[in-house]
Amino acid sequence: MKPSSSRAARQLILIIAAFLFLPSESLFAQEPTLAALTPASSVLGPVSPVETVSTEPVPSAPGGAAPLPEAPMPLNAALAPVTLAPVVVTPKERAPHRFLDRKNQALFAAVASLAAADFYATHANLASGGRELNPMTRIFCGSTPALAANFALETGSVIGISYLFHRSGHHRLERLTAVVNIGTSAAAAGYSFSHH
Repeated sequence: MKPSSSRAARQLILIIAAFLFLPSESLFAQEPTLAALTPASSVLGPVSPVETVSTEPVPSAPGGAAPLPEAPMPLNAALAPVTLAPVVVTPKERAPHRFLDRKNQALFAAVASLAAADFYATHANLASGGRELNPMTRIFCGSTPALAANFALETGSVIGISYLFHRSGHHRLERLTAVVNIGTSAAAAGYSFSHH
C-alpha cells in the first residue's frame, strides 16, 4: 500500500468515526432559533402597558414614622443602566515584626540550649568510647574545641538562615527554620543521652 493511500484511508476512518460518535442534534444545539430573532410584538401583537398597584395598605414604619408613598410602576418602564465597578479586595498584611521579637528570642534560646545539650551528650559518649553517627559532625570529633565550634556554627547558621528569611519577607520559614533545628537537636540529644 502506498503512503498516500494509507493516509487517505486514515482520514476517511476519522471522518466516519466523527459522524458515528457525534449525535447530529448536538452539532446544531448552539444555533439560534428564528423565534429568538423576531421581536415579541410581531408574535404577540401590540403590547399595552400594564400598571400594577397594591390594594393592600402599606404598613407603617416602626417608631411612628410616616409610611412610604405608593408609587405604581408600569411593567414596561425603562430602567436606567447600572454601571458595575470592580471591587478589589486586598488581604490584610501583617505589620512586619522585629527580627529579635519575643518569639524569635525564645526559639533561638531553645536552639542554643539544645545545641549545648547535644554537645554535652556527644562529648560524653565520645569520651566513653562511642562514635559519632552524623558524618558532618564526625569531622569535628578530633578535639573538644572543634566539637564545640561545630555546635556553635550550627546555632549561628540557624540564626543566620532565619534572618535571611526575615529580610526576604518569609516569616513562616523564618520561624520554621528554628523549629526544625529544635526538633532535630532534641532527637539527637535524646538519642545520645539514652545511649550514654
